[in-house]
Amino acid sequence: MFQNHKITRRTALSGAAALPFGATLAASAGSAQAQAAAQGAQVPRVYRVTLGEFEVTAMMAGTRTVPDPHGTFGLNVSDEEFAEVSEAAHLPTDKAQFFFTPTLVNTGSDLVLFDTGLDPAGITAAVEAAGYAPGDVTQVVLTHMHGDHIGGLSDGSALTFPNAALVTGQAEYDHWAGTDNEGFVGKVKPFAEQFSFLEDEGSVTSGITAVAAPGHTPGHMGFRLESGGQQMMLIADLANHYVWSLAHPDWEVRFDMDKAQAAASRRRVLDMLAAEQMPFIGYHMPFPALGYVETAGNGFHYVPHSYQLLMD
Repeated sequence: MFQNHKITRRTALSGAAALPFGATLAASAGSAQAQAAAQGAQVPRVYRVTLGEFEVTAMMAGTRTVPDPHGTFGLNVSDEEFAEVSEAAHLPTDKAQFFFTPTLVNTGSDLVLFDTGLDPAGITAAVEAAGYAPGDVTQVVLTHMHGDHIGGLSDGSALTFPNAALVTGQAEYDHWAGTDNEGFVGKVKPFAEQFSFLEDEGSVTSGITAVAAPGHTPGHMGFRLESGGQQMMLIADLANHYVWSLAHPDWEVRFDMDKAQAAASRRRVLDMLAAEQMPFIGYHMPFPALGYVETAGNGFHYVPHSYQLLMD
């Protein structure tokens, strides 16, 4: 039962006396708030979902702002078309945000790391943020040999993940072994004898299968994960932007070594993902880099993951 409180002259005066103190506290809080240093934008570092019996962890190993995105994407379209598409997607045309997202897959018996980010310190921090130590990783799989995927493999003399078997595509390794590429020579070549090699449809371990998707590099591969009747695909650099590459698969990308072949691989794999409604992780998609693709006109549409794989 509510009580009927009578306001007396004494309670009114005591309430009034308290006002300056309350006002002082409010002013002090406001002042402290005004003086607090801005912390800047924040991106989560780790995002984990389940796929059947697998745990799949996307890890933010780095992000940076890059100017002039049309110098990277849509090389074969006009400034006007690039601007029109960007405006429709609420994207600036003077800069883009790049993300670097290696993925850990815990199968229950193996802990498989796909790609190693930009440098040893960055990938070590990412793996530790995910709750593991470098020595826990049992396999390191390189989807291809660009510097932002092999940078954390080693410091040239020691491997970052000392207990891990090293795995990559045969065609990819053979291509880079025939070059004097500084990243390959410094990070990968010293450990050549420790690698095993995959062809298309080769198996890393039970439930993890290679899918050839060349063009970005000669032996670029994605990987299909399958557990408990569920599937996911790690598409690596098949599509490097959710609008300027995925939505427009025929747009040329500066980093694609064979641009026509890369476009054909995009269409083939994205068609499959859309038809099967299969989730995927794209190495350079906005973190956590996990989503779905659907057909849209002559291209595709990216649908970010919300909670579909978070439910029991």
